Amino acid sequence: MFPPGFTSRPATIGDAEAIYRLIATGEIQWHGRAEVVPDAVAADFERPELDVERDTLVVHAANGDLAAWAWLHLGKRGQVDVHPSYRGLGIGTTLVEWTEARSREVGSEWMAQTVDDADKAGNDLMRSRGYEVLATNWLLERPIATAASRQAPDGITVHAYDEAQSHAVHELIDAAFSEFQPRRKSYDEWARLTVERETFLPNASTLAYAGAELVGAIVALDLPETNEGYVEQVAVRADQRRKGIARAMLDATCAEFGRLGRGDCILWTHSGTGALAMYENLGMRVRRSTTVYRRRL
Repeated sequence: MFPPGFTSRPATIGDAEAIYRLIATGEIQWHGRAEVVPDAVAADFERPELDVERDTLVVHAANGDLAAWAWLHLGKRGQVDVHPSYRGLGIGTTLVEWTEARSREVGSEWMAQTVDDADKAGNDLMRSRGYEVLATNWLLERPIATAASRQAPDGITVHAYDEAQSHAVHELIDAAFSEFQPRRKSYDEWARLTVERETFLPNASTLAYAGAELVGAIVALDLPETNEGYVEQVAVRADQRRKGIARAMLDATCAEFGRLGRGDCILWTHSGTGALAMYENLGMRVRRSTTVYRRRL
């Protein structure tokens, strides 16, 4: 039950820009700047497993404002965002209840929600409903002006993204991510979320080779409304880690961001990867964090 005057309906791709603005407004309130990628919502709507008609909901105020939205992916991953102007009215609680009901409907035994650590009300809501902390996400930053560029390790060459290698890049990244995210992505799903996005930056995306073998990859995105470059994915083949390949790729990506006029390089990492210390050794520092909560239904 939403407050009087508020209405809800399934989202459409036409809502993507307004939803992006809603998320950005929340980030600005909490952190003084927006870090959401402009085409992130549209890319999520392209996920092949997402039933937009049944797995999304947008809420409008009586004046037509987009007050909130929610979505559920594969019955297990929920996300709720409420515009700062409409918090405290119970809309977030109603949307969390909707994601839980939808998750039960598709037969899920559990579901997860991610909440910004600056959102005290959102974190309190999760705990009050029996959610437990599953993981932490950290947004890391690296000032490009102070980043030293180092040579690649012996036997390793670093080049800009090559479209001919797209399937090999997908296989490498999917294998690396499967170590902490069991669900594998098809090439089509991965491509829609990365190299087929409007914000994809092939020149800032970096590939590493040992001889002719692909052993590392960075997928970079543009943040046109900021002075930052965004690293969407980083992966190094398991047998080639701890050799400095990630550092060499990140140096090359940051250098290209610098040529594009960007002041910082940013990326998210997940506690399940165990990669935070590695990134800190690469000169990155934590800017902010989110918490992933999980509840058995």
